[in-house]
Amino acid sequence: MTAHFELQPSEKELQQLAEQCWKEAPNRERRLEEEAFEAGEAIRHGDYSLANLEAIVRWKSERLVQYVIANSTTSIRRALEVAATTESSIAEALSALLALRGVDMSLATSILAAIYPERYIELEMGDLEALGQARQDVQFYEEYLAFCQRLVDRGIVMPQRDLPGPTPLHTLDRALAQWSRNRML
Repeated sequence: MTAHFELQPSEKELQQLAEQCWKEAPNRERRLEEEAFEAGEAIRHGDYSLANLEAIVRWKSERLVQYVIANSTTSIRRALEVAATTESSIAEALSALLALRGVDMSLATSILAAIYPERYIELEMGDLEALGQARQDVQFYEEYLAFCQRLVDRGIVMPQRDLPGPTPLHTLDRALAQWSRNRML
């Protein structure tokens, strides 16, 4: 089954929504995001430590930290190494992370986005709502990522260079999340 994505907010709104997302984020949330992207950069450069993984997990879900830290050092190192290897396919990177206790599809994509914000985008329910979808599996993520990459390639959002994850994909992620938040108000 091929997913059909239909952008709900207008393309013209996306950059403004991404700016609003960061501006309205509490200081703690901003700090956790900054730490997560610093940890992602360290992983990208070969530091496959629990501390780096924990920083990313804490950014997304304090509740999941206890499960993720229960994984062995070896399994964490192995999963992060596969995820950070540029030769790994999307499916290989996701599968390696999903093998860790406490890591679901949403968290796995967040880990990948923190490691390579120029290549990956988070898969979150709010973002999917902004695209008229709700399914989450590896094939779906590959289609979602390709759709988001096509949007980014058209230049409809610019990197937020002074923020963590300064890439167009992460800007789009912020915009989609903010659009979803605005609809709840």
